[in-house]
Amino acid sequence: MTLPLPSGEFRAYLFDCDGTVADSMPLHHVAWQRALAEWNCDLPEKLFYAWGGRTVLDIIATLNERQGLAMPPEVVDRRREDHYQELLPSLVAVPEVRQHVDQAHGRLPIAVVSGSTRESVTASLETLGLLEKFDVLVCAEDCTRAKPDPEGFLLAARLLGVPPEFCLVFEDTDLGIQAATAAGMASVRVPQPWQRRTSGGRPDRLGEASATR
Repeated sequence: MTLPLPSGEFRAYLFDCDGTVADSMPLHHVAWQRALAEWNCDLPEKLFYAWGGRTVLDIIATLNERQGLAMPPEVVDRRREDHYQELLPSLVAVPEVRQHVDQAHGRLPIAVVSGSTRESVTASLETLGLLEKFDVLVCAEDCTRAKPDPEGFLLAARLLGVPPEFCLVFEDTDLGIQAATAAGMASVRVPQPWQRRTSGGRPDRLGEASATR
């Protein structure tokens, strides 16, 4: 399988982490389920993926409202992160994205732009042996506005010293793609785990490239 890239002159690559570089979304869902079970709350898999890109606190607030609960956001978030850390040994990279990280390393400046905490992003990248390949990490603590706001991508471009129009974004969520477009950057859509599976022995076409700026 291949991950097609849009045509254009790109001087930097910006990667989301969860679901893009790291095939971590299935592990995150398990971590969420284990944490939420302590409050008899459920987050179905379909809804979990539909909410991809939303902040943890936003998800907890919405679950509280929908299910009539009063879960303490900071406590749930800590429990969720603890469970994710326990699951890290089974984490793998998205192979087609890792290929682009490896190929760009040393040739182009590359960054991670994630809505997850620096603790979570660093742990994932260290597990994958990729942390040292990234020149910049922009994480939840570095931004005041989450995706689809372009703040994170624009900050990464500024830190790398590359104009936004010469940055290519790799993302797996609608909110991430919207943020890239708002930043004036071309983007590559990384499919969800079930979309990357082969069917009938033939690989599915992977990804969608967009040159929207």
